Amino acid sequence: MADKKVATLHIPGRDPIELPILAGTEGPEVIDVRALAAHGFFTFDPGFLSTASCESKITYIDGDEGILLHRGYPIAELAIETDYLQVCYLLLSGELPTQEQYQQFRAHVTRHTMVHEQMTSLFKAFRRDSHPMAVMCGVAGALSAFYHDSLDINNPKHREIAAFRLISKMPTLAAMSYKYSIGQPFMYPRNDLSYAGNFLHMMFAVPCEEYKVNPVIERAMDRIFILHADHEQNASTSSMRMAGSSGANPFACIAAGIASLWGPAHGGANEACLKMLEEIGSVDRIPHFIARAKDKNDPFRLMGFGHRVYKNYDPRATVMRDTCHEVLHELNVSDHPLLDVAMELERIALSDPYFVEKKLYPNVDFYSGIILKAIGIPTSMFTVIFALSRTIGWISHWLEMQSDPASRISRPRQLYTGAPTRHVTPFEQR
Repeated sequence: MADKKVATLHIPGRDPIELPILAGTEGPEVIDVRALAAHGFFTFDPGFLSTASCESKITYIDGDEGILLHRGYPIAELAIETDYLQVCYLLLSGELPTQEQYQQFRAHVTRHTMVHEQMTSLFKAFRRDSHPMAVMCGVAGALSAFYHDSLDINNPKHREIAAFRLISKMPTLAAMSYKYSIGQPFMYPRNDLSYAGNFLHMMFAVPCEEYKVNPVIERAMDRIFILHADHEQNASTSSMRMAGSSGANPFACIAAGIASLWGPAHGGANEACLKMLEEIGSVDRIPHFIARAKDKNDPFRLMGFGHRVYKNYDPRATVMRDTCHEVLHELNVSDHPLLDVAMELERIALSDPYFVEKKLYPNVDFYSGIILKAIGIPTSMFTVIFALSRTIGWISHWLEMQSDPASRISRPRQLYTGAPTRHVTPFEQR
């Protein structure tokens, strides 16, 4: 014990309390406050901004330095050198796959892409104009009703089967939610296509003609999947972990993650970014909105610029920026008003001293929103694509939590500020 670091808490009228200081592989040291409860105290930390809720080996973020690592690998390297299924394997197992391991993993995922045929009936219960995220919340949770042969969370084999089913079937469900909203027939998955190519096929193909996957668009979609695969203990991952801590089945936990992701402050950010571009409307109106963004008394904010976590450049945005320009060049987009606005905003943000000094660089939501818009995906589907990308992160954290002997059911405390103890006045006297 002599060589272990401790923090000493001094409370008036109490003996000093020694709290262990823990060190991770990367990042700041952590004060272990679990012993406080035995002394009649607990911490107050709204939003858990200074609290580590778990120990994890999956993802590390240093927002000040603009660093994002998956199992130790920088996100930019993974986005350029690998594909989404390799990243899935990495997040699940801790190591990048060999060629043989990759082929086996890809074949396993591919064989599970179809969903139970009765699931198609579920979609008919939703209005055609339902937001696709509302549909996804319902059908993702409903997977547990169709695949209840793998719901024993204490069985490692069941956990593995559930993980594969979720990774495989989420693109199918996402594409079905889109097809239903526009009144087109569902397209079955194709086992001869890549993960991203198959998703594009299910989104845009129709039974009456052949659909050819554009390799540039396919690679862009694959990178979008990679760059949204995991982001440490964010709101949706924490929601999923909290649901999972009760012993809920993995499909229900993923539905909890989807519900949390739906919020405009989280997964809805790229959708909000496109709505902002639509509000601006044309390049000649940009100076007016730039002036509003600089005015502290104006509530208007430029969506897609800066990031709550990254105080430097979003490391994902560098890759996404190059990919964005590749897509626009491939599609020969040169006269789309919305994309013209986006490109001019990007130029201003990278050169205007106000944005540079405040580090309000375009983030991954800005560029991914432009790409999705350019290839014909409606803004209502942006968060759905985020959800299917993030499923691998959620399930990796769920599996890690299930195998952690220190895992406990989540039970945050509160600072109660309501009425003190009082007694009921008889009804006739009130």
